[in-house]
Amino acid sequence: MITVTESAVRHLRSLLEEHAPAERKGLRVQIAKGGCSGLQYDMLLDTRHEGDAVVERDGMEFLVDPESARLLRGATLDYHDGLTGTGFQILNPNAARTCGCGTSFEPAAST
Repeated sequence: MITVTESAVRHLRSLLEEHAPAERKGLRVQIAKGGCSGLQYDMLLDTRHEGDAVVERDGMEFLVDPESARLLRGATLDYHDGLTGTGFQILNPNAARTCGCGTSFEPAAST
């Protein structure tokens, strides 16, 4: 499925600590139509849905729906905090090309 870095785990843990623990939540990583390259990455705090692939690391859950899983297979989710950009970032081997900001991509033909 996807690989999640230690930095991404730490940041998700920090995000979840800011919210009331009413429900166990994780970070949903999904693909949606849009962006300048055709498809874009979308992330939100969410609960597990039937059929989700769940990547668990250090007690944190990263959720991927079945349709997005195909386009994220082998991808790495990281978190960067720097001068040129702060946020979760995806390194996706299934992308034929990406936009300059890194939030949208065009899938490779074999994906």
